Amino acid sequence: MTLNTPRTRRPTIYDVAKTAGVSPSLVSLVLQNPSRVSDKRREAVLAAIAQLGYRPSRAATALASSQTKSIGLVIDDFRNPWFVDLLRGMESALSVHGYQVTVADSQPGQNRIKEATDGLLALHVAGLVIAAEPSESMLSGTWVPTVVAGWRKGVPAGADLITNDDDGGGRLAASHLLELGHTRIGHLTGSDGAAAHRREGYRSRMVEAGLGVRIAGESGGTSEEDGYAAACWLLDHHPDTTAIFTANDTMALGALAAAKTRGLSVPEDLSVIGYDNSPLAKSRYLDITTVDNRSDVVGADSARTLLARIQDPALEPERKLIEPVLVVRGTTARISG
Repeated sequence: MTLNTPRTRRPTIYDVAKTAGVSPSLVSLVLQNPSRVSDKRREAVLAAIAQLGYRPSRAATALASSQTKSIGLVIDDFRNPWFVDLLRGMESALSVHGYQVTVADSQPGQNRIKEATDGLLALHVAGLVIAAEPSESMLSGTWVPTVVAGWRKGVPAGADLITNDDDGGGRLAASHLLELGHTRIGHLTGSDGAAAHRREGYRSRMVEAGLGVRIAGESGGTSEEDGYAAACWLLDHHPDTTAIFTANDTMALGALAAAKTRGLSVPEDLSVIGYDNSPLAKSRYLDITTVDNRSDVVGADSARTLLARIQDPALEPERKLIEPVLVVRGTTARISG
């Protein structure tokens, strides 16, 4: 058979057993616990597997054992760059234990989140990481260990929660701008959980400095278009603004566009700082000053917490804050004059 010749059917464990001259049960033992099989028989089975191109069915294995090596991840918007590093962190912690991640996008709405969760549970996942807005009833209704990643409105007191210290990150961003001499600092925000914490961090630092707050977009989203609209409103109502802190890097893109349409140079006329340290911020062309929320660490710690919960469901609920880090690039500068 050549590489381009299609098979008439997928090879089965019985085909492997026949080719290797062993029983199907011994093939299964090689796949699950090869150390219990003699070298000669194990090598014969592995040679047959390679010859036939056999791939075990994870679904069949799961149904047979009532367990899988799969973790479900529920996200609420696949377009958000935050999930890229979160997933990378999860996979780094899970792969060494033989687990894989299955992702379900729940956007938009509470019913879609439940549908996405139910779909993952139907696949017999061993546990769930919820990186979306869950309801308390939804979390209490899952029968597998569950960890919430990131600030969410509906997280019950007894749930494991691993998140960035977004309040501290908001203060960090405001402090950076204050240290550069800015006093008329605006903030672009949104209505979700993380944005609310970042907004509160900014607000508390500005009040602490004896300065007024300028907030736009509190009831909206956090997309680039939302950032543009909020920045336009802010600059139109407060044209003396010299710096803007945005709830995430995608909103920062909108702020940069709004500044450009008004003939403002960044950072000479207007400093802009984002949040997340996403690939957008790292771009050499954009070079956006940002707060690194270390979402890869959030992902890795969420995975480790979930594995511990799988091993011991009676563990006390964990709430862990990951400390953010300021990353200074080219969109912030000391105020002139």
